[in-house]
Amino acid sequence: MSIFANLKKLANHRKAAVRVTAGALAAVTLFASTACGTAQSANASSNTIAEPTNGKTVKVTVGVCAGPYGDMVEEVIAPLLKEKGYEVSTKVFNDYVQPDKALASGKIDANLMQHGNYLKKFSKDNNLDLVSLGQTPTLGLGIYSKKYKSISEIPDGATVAIANDGSNLARSLGVLQQQKLVTIKDGVDSTKASVSDITSNPKNLNIKPIDAAQLARSLDTVDVSLVPGNYSWAAGLDPNSALALEKQDDGVIEVFAIAGSNKDTHFAKTVKALLVSDEFKNAIAKSKFKDFGKPASWNA
Repeated sequence: MSIFANLKKLANHRKAAVRVTAGALAAVTLFASTACGTAQSANASSNTIAEPTNGKTVKVTVGVCAGPYGDMVEEVIAPLLKEKGYEVSTKVFNDYVQPDKALASGKIDANLMQHGNYLKKFSKDNNLDLVSLGQTPTLGLGIYSKKYKSISEIPDGATVAIANDGSNLARSLGVLQQQKLVTIKDGVDSTKASVSDITSNPKNLNIKPIDAAQLARSLDTVDVSLVPGNYSWAAGLDPNSALALEKQDDGVIEVFAIAGSNKDTHFAKTVKALLVSDEFKNAIAKSKFKDFGKPASWNA
């Protein structure tokens, strides 16, 4: 065999060795990535909130939106839950949609950003298993204006901005009806009323549904805006400057929500008891939330 034939044979052996090594590395990489993926998936689907044991705290994430309820969690609820073994942090969302989807998917453990009517409607519309553990003090929706000082000053044809999501749109129409600015069709579900259900509009108001997060900002371009409490708080609007505040019923009180899969956990039972406890009522009474509308359950 010539020297060239030997060199060619040696080169072929080296190529084969490289292919075997590369194949082995690929197999190891595939196995490792698959194993990691399995671990991540298992962890992601394991969303049960643990119970504190042996003096160790359990970390819990609560979703909130811009406004007072994130402050309420951090300044009142978190310290009280820390005494019971839970280390609570908040995750802020920029709309009403993502906090419930994140809760249903297990990305957060609970949320405090919506009233009861919204929770029921959104859960039903999106087939989500979410439940309320109880109510918290709530800053009501207000009618605000930079142009007018009273409801009677609102002129014929004024542009009025309201939230465009289903339950808050209906809620806003209810507040307009409370102030006799519109009349809603008899028999309409108070959580589902829409602009088309208006039967009387004596001032010919131009009602403009927009994203709830834009309502406070819209005061620069519209005559009147109906702003939910969390967004009015975030925008620095003074409730005392509102032309009117809603007369709150049970359905528009904020609720502390959790995934249905966690409703029987130690955490859920702890929060449920806390929300009607004297220690929570007393903490609220000493806080900046003391003048918020109170849950009906507090009078029970």
